[in-house]
Amino acid sequence: MLKTILDALQRGRLVELPRNDKADSLQFLGTMLEAVPSIPPGTDVVEAVLEHETRSNTSLGVGWACPHARAEFDGELCCAIGWSPGGIDYGIAGEPPVHLVVMFLVPRNQRNTYLKEVSSLARLLRDNPRYTSPEAFPNLEAARHNLLDLAHLSMEGGAPNERARMIRLDALSKGAAAGHDGLEGIEVEALMIVAGAGIDPVVLTQNQELSTLAGREPGLAAAIAAGSSYRLQEWQVVRKGSTAYVGERVLYDCIAIRARPQQR
Repeated sequence: MLKTILDALQRGRLVELPRNDKADSLQFLGTMLEAVPSIPPGTDVVEAVLEHETRSNTSLGVGWACPHARAEFDGELCCAIGWSPGGIDYGIAGEPPVHLVVMFLVPRNQRNTYLKEVSSLARLLRDNPRYTSPEAFPNLEAARHNLLDLAHLSMEGGAPNERARMIRLDALSKGAAAGHDGLEGIEVEALMIVAGAGIDPVVLTQNQELSTLAGREPGLAAAIAAGSSYRLQEWQVVRKGSTAYVGERVLYDCIAIRARPQQR
């Protein structure tokens, strides 16, 4: 059964990928997993996933990919899911672009569970090819509902309480599709940086704390210009894209992600 995928949907960890670039997409999802409160601080999901991809391509060959990072601690299997509207070239000639990326963090006590879940997903996609067509995922809402359909198929014949959970998940998915924040334990903020020759960088965000931190970080604009991610204290700033303007000005469109502060 696709229990980990169900959990990701329930906790709002299905997102639209900001760019159709493999490395940037993996970094984006890895950063999301690093911010999950149950993941030990300092766990470098991004580095582990990118390193593994240099040795083994994780495309399933049908428009889906399942990258993963192994972790040397015990815990729960965890995943984040990214939908790419335009599709990602995953680097294998003759294969279709990847539209769904399901990234797993695999603690050492969950390796068999991970293999079973990925095998179950691959089997469902083989037996239900309509879920491998880009037309099945025209938008994020369709992606969410089709993932729920696959999860339902994986538990056919299951216990009544599992079917009841599916009903609750479907209600949650409708709320998320309507724009409600479903990211449990994770805070996501939009952030824009205007930089250029001869000017001080300008930071634009609606989060006052983030604005203050970013405004005091002299190397932020240069670091974002040189790479696609930057650690700003407890925030991970990820560049989604950039737009060049006259006068050598550049607007960097970013998001900032962190574990949501615990309420007292």
